[in-house]
Amino acid sequence: NLRDKYSDERRTEISDVLGEVDIEDLIPEEECVLTKTVNGYIKRLPADTYNVQNRGGRGITGMTTREEDSVENMFVCSSHDYIMLFSNLGRMYRIKAYEIPEGSRTPKGMNLVNILPLMPDEKITIILPASELDEDNYIAMVTKKGTIKRTKVSEFRNTRKSGIIAISIDEDDELGFVRMTDGDQNIFIATRDGLAIQFNETQVRAMGRTARGVRAINMREGDCVIDMAITEPDTKILTVTETGYGRISNISDYRLQSRGGKGLTNYRTEKYGNVAATIPVGDNDDIIMIASNGIVIRIFSGDISTFNRPAKGVRVMRVAEGEKILSVALAEHNEEEVTEKPEEATADAAEGAETPEEVAAADEEVAEKAKSMGQTMAEAEAVIASNMHEWGVDAATAARMYTSGMYDDAPTTPVKAAAEVDIAQAEEVIRLTEAQAEAAQKYWDIV
Repeated sequence: NLRDKYSDERRTEISDVLGEVDIEDLIPEEECVLTKTVNGYIKRLPADTYNVQNRGGRGITGMTTREEDSVENMFVCSSHDYIMLFSNLGRMYRIKAYEIPEGSRTPKGMNLVNILPLMPDEKITIILPASELDEDNYIAMVTKKGTIKRTKVSEFRNTRKSGIIAISIDEDDELGFVRMTDGDQNIFIATRDGLAIQFNETQVRAMGRTARGVRAINMREGDCVIDMAITEPDTKILTVTETGYGRISNISDYRLQSRGGKGLTNYRTEKYGNVAATIPVGDNDDIIMIASNGIVIRIFSGDISTFNRPAKGVRVMRVAEGEKILSVALAEHNEEEVTEKPEEATADAAEGAETPEEVAAADEEVAEKAKSMGQTMAEAEAVIASNMHEWGVDAATAARMYTSGMYDDAPTTPVKAAAEVDIAQAEEVIRLTEAQAEAAQKYWDIV
């Protein structure tokens, strides 16, 4: 019979399997590129999709986006690496790169709401590759209302599928910016009303995951943080206003200050409109700007002149009446993709700019005045910050108020203080209201 004819000893071995088969073992490990757009679309592509091309080539389209959308994050990682995703509600999600569906080169990808268990009104602010995070590194987070928090990377080791709290946020606030730091870098923060501050991260003590954080910048009512960056000595800062003006300045224009102050005047928004973006820019970047009416233009950063803060700069985009610039993003320079050139610099482009000599002279005057009054520079800066808050003036004017001697006799009223500075410039320099200027003049006439 068949059994007798073909039977032989079993060649395979049947044994118990130790542990379970992990699905990750079945997924090939390969280098991939992750791309996320401003509107929350994400996709994963094999790194070899972007072939090396000869210098001067036109390049290839990396992602199809809606006209009012643009690429916000793009980095290379392994398909088995963890990635960290931070939301506007202060939560952090962590998933494997291979959990993001692989797509082709041109489709826009999948919306993150279809990948993560996001809550209503929750959206992902930024994604970071966890493979690049060293245990000695920190995660720095800044909210729209100007709160900053710094947490060790090790605090984010254990996560849940539903996410974990990265920072506790007030109901009227949201997490806006997340950056990785090495523990001793400078942090740059800019606001919509044209202020900016730069300080060393060591001024923010490391805190636990659920902590609320501390004040990074003291803003006026209605102002909000629009950008945060980690800076180096050679960093250049691009400022673009909602009305279409732009300027590039060296980071040296923004001297290091103490955390929690008013900062410096980055742009004169009362003349040229609120700031839409303030971001680090390279010499070989393209700048993509999106207006509220859906118009998108792309210009080369090298075509924008460099001016000292807080100069007006040049017109980088002509915005229709009633519209404004909503978003500014950077991309690698591609001559074929550039659609516009900024207007030539006019005679008033550098209007209001402070020269390095003027800044140095002002700092020296403040130091001498502080010494004569037996104050430290920190105490002097506190008085200057108070001037900015009380009078609504920029840092330069507040410093002039301090060095003028208006506090030598501790005047009891703002009107008296203004009168002792310079009544002839009361309205223009100190920006008093008409009634305050009149009261100051009457006081001056009396004394």
